[in-house]
Amino acid sequence: MRDCIYLDNNATTQIDEEVLGTMMPYLTLYYGNPSSMHTFGGQVGKAVKTAREQVASLLGAEPSEIVFTSCGTEGDNAAIRAALTAQPNKRHIITTEVEHPAVLNLCRHLEKQGYTVTYLGVDSQGRLDLDEVQASLTGGTALVTIMYANNETGVVFPIEQVGAMAKEYGALFHVDAVQAVGKIPLDMSNSTIDMLTLSGHKVHAPKGIGALYVRKGTRFRPFMVGGHQERGRRGGTENVPGIVALGKACELAEYHLANISHERQLRDYLETSILTLIPDTVVNGSTKERLPNTTNIGFKYIEGEAILLSMNQYGICASSGSACTSGSLEPSHVLRAMGLPYSVLHGSIRFSLSRYTTQDEIQRVIEVLPDTIARLRSLSPFSSDDATWLQEQEKATLAKN
Repeated sequence: MRDCIYLDNNATTQIDEEVLGTMMPYLTLYYGNPSSMHTFGGQVGKAVKTAREQVASLLGAEPSEIVFTSCGTEGDNAAIRAALTAQPNKRHIITTEVEHPAVLNLCRHLEKQGYTVTYLGVDSQGRLDLDEVQASLTGGTALVTIMYANNETGVVFPIEQVGAMAKEYGALFHVDAVQAVGKIPLDMSNSTIDMLTLSGHKVHAPKGIGALYVRKGTRFRPFMVGGHQERGRRGGTENVPGIVALGKACELAEYHLANISHERQLRDYLETSILTLIPDTVVNGSTKERLPNTTNIGFKYIEGEAILLSMNQYGICASSGSACTSGSLEPSHVLRAMGLPYSVLHGSIRFSLSRYTTQDEIQRVIEVLPDTIARLRSLSPFSSDDATWLQEQEKATLAKN
């Protein structure tokens, strides 16, 4: 039973009870090392093998193509560094301005080491321009690394088209699919993707476990150097409870994909109700190609932090951006890249649902939010009459970027 209305499932999700039950014996009874020769370790090794098969099934991949990691950030780092190490004579990377910090900050770090990085822009709907992708590719491009779906807006990128372009230039293609896995069907057996990152806590597994898909035949040097674990691709004793939990979570996610329309229907009802009941609200990002569980709504003329704090008093949890940038007072880098006006930037909230979200929870949000927004706007020093001030702030924001 949830003690709050949790609409922040892009940040973290609750552990599925069945997943928790599956992992618990590996914290208590079956604690052998899966790499050991003895029977006690062997039975644990079989559980890891099963989990690898479960993850592979969700992705439409082969079990041998799955490498277990600690999280999405490690997966992104491992994939990007492996791609560059495999092509030492190529020094160009292509990514986007709206990536997760795990990719953006690594790319900025690599620029200091002499790599050239092209940061693709997005339009006002958060969409990529494929012509810009094509124009950015060169024979010296080592890697194209682009997220499958944006974590703040839910906008889905044309991944297969981008991957086909990368292949024309001999570049490797990495995709951060942390938000997409378990939300939309994936099939690596019929894909242009060379490496793909996922994180357990986005599919109702515990935090601290993830996986990296590495297509068979892709040259890969380990990021974590150590023992022979993961076929030499990731050293370190396996996090067996986490791996077993991730496997079960992926099995359940594959099963529940058939019912993903439940999340979409609730999301659409929430979104439509907010736009109808609350004036001066807009949806940030394309409403056509996006994840079924995510909506990002801008409430003009107020601060997003004030909205979150007010909703928190009612036990409603949402987010104003990526959980990995929480604590920052700067507007979302994703929304800035979309060129949204200042009146929307600071008052934008992301609602992300899960299969646990209920109609009653959504109804409660709809009941509470209109009065909350009206009260905050009555206290705000800004309004629709502050056109001149807003224009100046927008100019300052664009100049800063």
